[in-house]
Amino acid sequence: MDDAALDPWARAWPAPAKLNLFLHVVGRRPDGYHLLQSVFRLIDLCDTLRFAPRADGEVRRAAGAAGVPEEEDLAVRAARALKDATGAPQGVTISVEKHIPVGGGLGGGSSDAATTLLALDRLWGLGLPRTELARIGLALGADVPFFLFGRNAFVEGIGEALQAVALEPAWYLVVVPPVSVPTREIFASPDLTRDTKPIKIWGFSTGFGRNDLEPVVRRRYPAVARAIDWLCAFAPARMTGSGGCVFAEFRTEREARAVLAGMPADMRGVVAQGLDHHPLAAESGDPGQLGSRQAG
Repeated sequence: MDDAALDPWARAWPAPAKLNLFLHVVGRRPDGYHLLQSVFRLIDLCDTLRFAPRADGEVRRAAGAAGVPEEEDLAVRAARALKDATGAPQGVTISVEKHIPVGGGLGGGSSDAATTLLALDRLWGLGLPRTELARIGLALGADVPFFLFGRNAFVEGIGEALQAVALEPAWYLVVVPPVSVPTREIFASPDLTRDTKPIKIWGFSTGFGRNDLEPVVRRRYPAVARAIDWLCAFAPARMTGSGGCVFAEFRTEREARAVLAGMPADMRGVVAQGLDHHPLAAESGDPGQLGSRQAG
């Protein structure tokens, strides 16, 4: 039996990335938050988190994303939010091994936060239902409830309304342009379309829709536009999230890797498999889903 089986503090905790198979902006609330519709797909590109107990009750970070201050790290913020919400006296040191690009629209920071909530709920013996973890997580970022939901989902509202969807097996080539796109900048653009007609969940099918943020990002970040144009020569391609990562779907790993092999030397990409469930789908005391419609 390995050390992780004997001591849960010794294990590594995965935090998977997601793709927006489409992303429509369908309105804007009076408080400025945008109303969205999307389908989120989990992929097996993952950050890895490790946790070590502290006797002083503090939350600190030993390693994390380059250029992201400790106070802004969503894993650190999630741990502190969990302590504040529950009064947990324990402390923790968090190490995040980053594989998901920062500022790429893949949800890496939100996924790190969700994994932190799941891990510390167990390690600290809190036993919170996922609905409560999602309530805490939503204050950290609109994507956090999705990663706690544990399945691919049709997403509405500001990201908190979730319905599970079944997706066909697929592989993806994700192109990573050498830019970090600030989400707030793109959503604040006066050029952003905010009136796409909403659909019902049954209106979604593979290849449906578009990313409403993509035209804004293309104009401001030529590297993203170049990645989309290059990848479109092989398969329908679009941006995920607020960018700048771009992806195309393939039926097999071989097809995706064949395109990756021909990628220009000054471009970077990764092949990832679509997942049906989050790797930690059953890691809390409440192993069921968050509910078919509402995450929080």
